[in-house]
Parts: sequence; C-alpha cells; structure tokens
Amino acid sequence: MNKTTFLERLQHERDKFENLLNRLGFARKLTMMGVAGGLSIKDLLADVLSREQFIADRLSEILHGEVYAPSASYTALENFQQLHGYPDYESPLLEKEKPNHLVVYKFKNIGMDEIVEQELAAFTNILDSFQNLTHNQCLDHDLFHRIAEHTYKPYRRASLEINRWLKQIASESK
Repeated sequence: MNKTTFLERLQHERDKFENLLNRLGFARKLTMMGVAGGLSIKDLLADVLSREQFIADRLSEILHGEVYAPSASYTALENFQQLHGYPDYESPLLEKEKPNHLVVYKFKNIGMDEIVEQELAAFTNILDSFQNLTHNQCLDHDLFHRIAEHTYKPYRRASLEINRWLKQIASESK
C-alpha cells in the first residue's frame, strides 16, 4: 500500500463515521445511554478519541526518533496510562476490541463539544504526522496497519454498535 491510497481509505472511513455522528447529533441522541451496554455515543467517541490520541503520540515519537515499546507487565501498563492519560492499546495485556472503562470514566464529566474538539485535533495530528513520515518509515513501523487499528477500525466498531442500537430503538417504537 502507498500513502496516498491509505489516506484516501482513511478519509473515506472518517467521512462515513462523521456522517453517522452528524445524523445523530441532529436527533440529540449522542448522550443517551444504552448504545453498547451502559455506554452512550459520547462514551464511544471518547474511546475513539483515546485511541486516536494514542496513535498520534506514537507517530510524533517516530518523527522525533523516539522508541515506543508496548507494556509487557501490568505495572508498566498502569504506569503508561497514568503518564499518558489513555491505555497502551498495543500492549498484549490489554483487551483491544472493547471500550476501556477508565477512558469512559475519565470523560464522564467532559462535555460532548469538548470531546469532539479534542477528537478532531487528534485526527488532524494523525494526518499531519503521517504526511511528514516517509514511505519507508511507514513500512518500518507497520503504520498502515497500526493507524488503521486506532482510527477506522474503532470507527467501524462504534458505527456497528450505533446502528444496532438505532435499529433496536426503531423497532421498540413501533
């Protein structure tokens, strides 16, 4: 894969996710609980934000020649989260597919507008950093896969939960 093709795929996935959120924003359903268990769309977006911030920070480290190593112990995993404010999503000790309850709790009292603002900034940082990396750096650090894992794969998971919830509430209102 090349950078241009990857950026097109990333932007396409991003557009689909934003369109879904925009549709729901007009319906004022973003903070209703029960979308995925006891989570709201706001909670799912906070999870997306933390994953994007994770990869944005890793990209910045690569640009600055810093080395990242996934947490190999539970103590290191806890220390990582305390230092960065989000989990080490690439640690083999962390369940990657589900929203992290500590992230959801961290953003509980943060307004939706602020979460959206931070999420947009993290996504912009990903794009900016990615464009400053060489193709060889992308290959050396497996960035096509890693960025997908922390951007559009979480978009897809959140969208799946949201669409499932929308179908459920539509059938309940009949």
